[in-house]
Amino acid sequence: MGQLLRLGLVLLLAVLGGCGRDSGRSELRFWAMGRESEVLAELIPEFERLHPGVVVKIEQLPWTAAHEKLLTAVAGDSTPDLCQLGNTWIPELAALKALAPLDARIAASAVVRPDDYFPGIWATNVIGGATYGIPWYVDTRLLFYRKDLLAQAGFASVPGTWAGWERALAAITARGAGRRFGVLLPLNEYEPLLAFALQQRTGLLKDDLTRGNFDSPEFERTLGFYAGMFAHGYAPPVTNSQIANVWTEFGRGYFAFYISGPWNIGEFRRRLPPALAGQWETAPLPGPDGPGASIAGGASLAVFRRSRHAALAWQLVEYLSRPEVQVRFHALTGDLPGRRAAWAAAGIAGDSHTAAFRDQLERVRPTPPVPEWEQIVTEMRILAEHVVRGEMSVHDGALELNRRADRMLAKRRSLVAEGVRL
Repeated sequence: MGQLLRLGLVLLLAVLGGCGRDSGRSELRFWAMGRESEVLAELIPEFERLHPGVVVKIEQLPWTAAHEKLLTAVAGDSTPDLCQLGNTWIPELAALKALAPLDARIAASAVVRPDDYFPGIWATNVIGGATYGIPWYVDTRLLFYRKDLLAQAGFASVPGTWAGWERALAAITARGAGRRFGVLLPLNEYEPLLAFALQQRTGLLKDDLTRGNFDSPEFERTLGFYAGMFAHGYAPPVTNSQIANVWTEFGRGYFAFYISGPWNIGEFRRRLPPALAGQWETAPLPGPDGPGASIAGGASLAVFRRSRHAALAWQLVEYLSRPEVQVRFHALTGDLPGRRAAWAAAGIAGDSHTAAFRDQLERVRPTPPVPEWEQIVTEMRILAEHVVRGEMSVHDGALELNRRADRMLAKRRSLVAEGVRL
C-alpha cells in the first residue's frame, strides 16, 4: 500500500511538473484571410524562434465568411488576440469597442514609424482620433491600358484630367467602328465610381459624418462624368458576368482601359498573349483638374481589446511590420507592402507596372469611417446603374442616394445629438 502511495505521489509530481512547464507557453490566436493566411506559416517560425515559449496559432478564414465570424466572436466575447482586417471593417469593429487603441504602443515603438506609411492608407486606421490598426499590405485602383491602342488614337500618354481622358476615350471608340470601347466599367463594381467620387474636394459625408453629401454639385458632377462614359458610348453597359473573360477581351482590344488593382498585374502577365507583353501598361487615375486620388485599400493588423496577450500580439504586429519581413511577404504573395521602406528594399517601384501604383498610393483617400459605409456604397452602385440605364436622371440619382444615406445614418445622428462620442 505504501509502495502504491509513493508511486502515486511520483506520478502526481510528474504531472504537476509537466503542467508547470506547459504554463510557460503563451499561445497567440491570429485570424487571417485569403492567400495571406497561407503564407503566414512561412513567416511565423522566425517570430517564434525570437520569442521562445510563444506559439502562434493561425486560423484561416475565407473572406466570404470572415465578417460574420468576426461579429459573432465580438458578440460572444471569443475574439482572437489579433487579426487581419480589411480597412473598411475597422470603423465597425472600433464602434463596437472590439479593438485595442494602439497609439501608446506606436509612440514607444522602434519599428512602426507612421511617417513611413502612405498617409491615405494610414488614415483608414484612425477612428475618432485613435489608431486601431497598422497597414500590412496596400492596394488601390488605377488604369490598366493598351499602349498600342492609345497611340493609334493619337495619344502618347494617358491624359491626367477627366476632359483629356474623355478625348482619348472618344478617339479610341471612334477608331473601333462599333467593335471597340474606350473603357470597361462593369456595372456590378462600385469601385470606379467611388474612386472618382473620392476626388472631389468636399467629403462624401458631412455634419460630423451624420449626413450624406451626395446632393453636392461636386458629387453630381462626378456621377455625371461616370454616366457620361456610357451615354457617349465609351463604355458598354454590362456587368462582369456579361464579359466572357476580362483578360481575353482586353487582349483582343474589345476595350482599351480597365480600372483594377495590383493583383491583376500578375494576371495580365500570365494571361495575355506574348505578342502583347510590351503593349499594356498602368497609369494613375486622371482627376477633374489634374492627377486624381483613388481608393485607400488593403488590409491592416489589429489587436483585440479582449486579448490576454496584448503585448505579445503587438510584438507580432511589429515583427510583420519590419521592412525586411514585408519584402519577404511581398515575394510570397505579390501584395504591395504598406511601408515605403519595403518598396525601396524590394525594388518594386522599378517595375513599370507597379511604378504607377507607387505614384497613386501617395494620392489615396480613405472612405468615411462609419460602420454604415458598406451599405451606403452598395446603394451608390445600385443607383448609378439606374442612372446609366436611363431610369433616373443624374440629378435625381444623386438626390435619392443622399436620401438613402441620410436614412442609414439616422441612428448616428441621434447619438451625436445626445453627445455620444463615436
